[in-house]
Amino acid sequence: MGDLAADVRETIRDVPDFPNDGILFKDITPVLADAELFGRVCEWMAVEYADVDKIVAIESRGFLFGAGMVHRTGSGLVLARKKGKLPHVTIGQEYDLEYGTATLEMHKDSINPGDRVVIVDDLLATGGTAEAAITLCKELGAEVLGACFLIELGFLDGRKRLHGTSVTSLVNY
Repeated sequence: MGDLAADVRETIRDVPDFPNDGILFKDITPVLADAELFGRVCEWMAVEYADVDKIVAIESRGFLFGAGMVHRTGSGLVLARKKGKLPHVTIGQEYDLEYGTATLEMHKDSINPGDRVVIVDDLLATGGTAEAAITLCKELGAEVLGACFLIELGFLDGRKRLHGTSVTSLVNY
């Protein structure tokens, strides 16, 4: 993991003042553009959670990592999307944003009771979105084995909101 983490950290691009003044945005698009590095990241994520029934990918960059994991694990892929984006019957969970609230939804039939799942996304910041995904999975009867992220902004303490869920992240800032 050490070499992979260093390679990812070296490849991530810092974009100052995006999307607002004073924010230092961690741009992962150079990681995605490097096929070999992206493949290594997906392999690392898949090895961490090789024995799961479903990978729950959070919109939108989580979809990319989730798809890479599914390819390697043979697990099913479940999409956790913003309200109104899924075409079938959904369940939803509201969560707090910096200024307001949002709702995360999943298809009601996407997870079976007893399914072993992992949550995946590109970034763990304050933890609100991941917390909502965990709540939805548990509501559907899943056993949440953990949450996996490419980047964790540790100074924001997002893992505290995940109520004891095992958290794995490759790069921590």
